[in-house]
Amino acid sequence: MRMSALLKQLFATALFAAPFVSPVLHAQEIRRTGVPGSTFPISLTVAVPANTRLVFVSGTLADVANPDAPKGSIEAYGNTQTQTTSILQKIDKLLAAEGMSLADVVKVNVFMVGDPKLDGKMDFAGLNAAYGQFFGSSAQPNKAVRTALQVAGLPMPGGLIEIEATAAKVMAPAPKTPKK
Repeated sequence: MRMSALLKQLFATALFAAPFVSPVLHAQEIRRTGVPGSTFPISLTVAVPANTRLVFVSGTLADVANPDAPKGSIEAYGNTQTQTTSILQKIDKLLAAEGMSLADVVKVNVFMVGDPKLDGKMDFAGLNAAYGQFFGSSAQPNKAVRTALQVAGLPMPGGLIEIEATAAKVMAPAPKTPKK
């Protein structure tokens, strides 16, 4: 198919589909749908409009919490709650360098290893105890969608949790230039 014929076909398809596009796609704000009747600090859905700047934060691990503990031990980095707090503080600083904050986070992926103190199960309660201080709180009410899952291992000995995040901020529309 020649380029001009392909462009005509794409244009015709766009004209046909335009009336059926969801109004959410035309929204000028990020829309979050929480869990009905719940204070759980996650959203069920987050809709991000087209005029949005996205920042992706790579998987982040905790900083050492106890430098006197054996290197590479859980004691060096702390329990799940301590590690989650450390990670979310780091992510907040990374986002600040991009002109954003945790309030702009729309998606969080959490990877956890089993905690030996919990018979190899992930410490979901420890995750949520720290997470709720950063999302869905009175200080920061926005909630991201979140996936939390247990993995076989993390790249850092002593690490119980790794978190990656996606932040989104609606950009101001470009000023319209007056017609001459």
